[in-house]
Amino acid sequence: MKLNKYSKTITEDNSLPAAQAMLYGIGLDEKDLKKPQIGIASTGFEGNPCNMHLNALAKEIKESIIDQHLVGLIFNTIGVSDGISNGTSGMTYSLISREIIADSIETIVNAQFYDGIIAVVGCDKNMPGAMMSIGRINRPSILVYGGTIKSGNYKGKALNIVSAFEAYGQKLKGKISDKDYKGIIKNSIPGAGACGGMYTANTMSSAIEALGMSLPYSSSNPAESSSKKTETKSIGKAIKNLLSEDIRPKDIMTRKAFENALSITMTLGGSTNAVLHLIAMAKSVDINLSLKDFQEFSDKTPFIANLKPSGNYLMEDVHKMGGTPLIMKYMLENGYLHGDCMTVTGKTVEENLKNVKGKIDNKIIKSFNNPIKKNGHIQILYGNIAPDGAVAKITGKEGEVFEGNARVYNNEFEAIKGIENEVKKRDVIVIKNSGPKGGPGMPEMLKPTGAVIGAGLGKDVALITDGRFSGGSHGFVVGHISPESFVGGPIGIIKNGDKIKIDSINKTINLKIDNKEFEKRIKKIKLQPYKFKKGVVKKYVNSVSSASEGCITD
Repeated sequence: MKLNKYSKTITEDNSLPAAQAMLYGIGLDEKDLKKPQIGIASTGFEGNPCNMHLNALAKEIKESIIDQHLVGLIFNTIGVSDGISNGTSGMTYSLISREIIADSIETIVNAQFYDGIIAVVGCDKNMPGAMMSIGRINRPSILVYGGTIKSGNYKGKALNIVSAFEAYGQKLKGKISDKDYKGIIKNSIPGAGACGGMYTANTMSSAIEALGMSLPYSSSNPAESSSKKTETKSIGKAIKNLLSEDIRPKDIMTRKAFENALSITMTLGGSTNAVLHLIAMAKSVDINLSLKDFQEFSDKTPFIANLKPSGNYLMEDVHKMGGTPLIMKYMLENGYLHGDCMTVTGKTVEENLKNVKGKIDNKIIKSFNNPIKKNGHIQILYGNIAPDGAVAKITGKEGEVFEGNARVYNNEFEAIKGIENEVKKRDVIVIKNSGPKGGPGMPEMLKPTGAVIGAGLGKDVALITDGRFSGGSHGFVVGHISPESFVGGPIGIIKNGDKIKIDSINKTINLKIDNKEFEKRIKKIKLQPYKFKKGVVKKYVNSVSSASEGCITD
């Protein structure tokens, strides 16, 4: 079997002399034109610690590909730093970037006839965006995660990106000096790598490794480690094997593989963003994943990872313990993974895990017999506020039922001022107009949740929104409320002082007003015009689906 089954379209057709001339022009020779061509998609850029080192990793990967007598060709796509854009209007573009990444990789690979894809990714939207394109294209592919960041340190206390957000809440309440506030900011991010806790980046990298689309240890190898360099050097051999065996994403990204991704997300206490992203990734390979599936796996999967934001440890600690494969091996032994799923190694999950070494540290990863929570932290809620569903992150530390008075804000910027001046214990903070269309772009609420935690209100208030949360958010929070207020969703009718009950045990979220008043308010809803009249945001708003459907634009 020819390994250059796609690139031969342009390299071996005598009627395409100009195409071949272009390839000679970039430095290829006659022998190279007979070799498979591998597109190396890098989301590297200098403006973000998550992505600043990725172009260097892409070059190392290219060398490993050349060593296997393949042609490696690097191209770039975009990235957006959530850490920088959170709490600003720039957040509009965060989720949009996922679609742009997917579309741009699909465009280049199909236009250039690459035989395989290596995606080199960092910050969290990079990963699902790359995976969506890989699923659509369905050519031998591997995802390489740039790796997690080292922890920062200030006055002997370990820091990460969320430390900076929560310091802001402390500042609002006068609980921290200006000197210490600045000290935390300067020392939270010590170098390259994605946010260190079980936030969205590490959630998605772990889920993708469990899915079988990255090499073992990719999700837990730190960015600035010899292990990450070893991983990049092995990519060439791995992609050549996939070409030789004709193993494609759809052979790997099966229904059972997505169930493995769901299981590890629940086990590790992963970000609620996984709901959006895994649904979108599944749709790229024609698998119907729904909110129902998340609830099913939450019900039967214990939460056992003592990792930030709700716990004490970081991904670097998982690496020291033995890495993600050690956790996966423990899950497999206890019946929480399908071992017969194919992976990018050309072996099954079970085969990959057979010789994994290390010992589970129960300070970091609890036992399934003594979990942090007997079921998953992600709860899918329904009720008169969320007839199409909402996603709650309930780790157990916040309690399981919350009833309080609504404190309503039209956006997160108003909410921040409210947290500073008027939010009190037993309030339910309501942030509307923040969905995929209304945000637009479904902004993350890390700044408001960080402010709540920093202000010492984490156990005393709840926060609900039709927007979404960062993986760094914690507390009693409910997002993805669908339908969103912008399209007439009931979250838009909530008024200050209304009683709201959130019940994660019965999986309900309801506005406690009588039916007549509810219907009266619904009839008075007036839809708002689009905020953007042109450009990428308008295109996105015109095509994006609801949060319950993964916010896809296909």
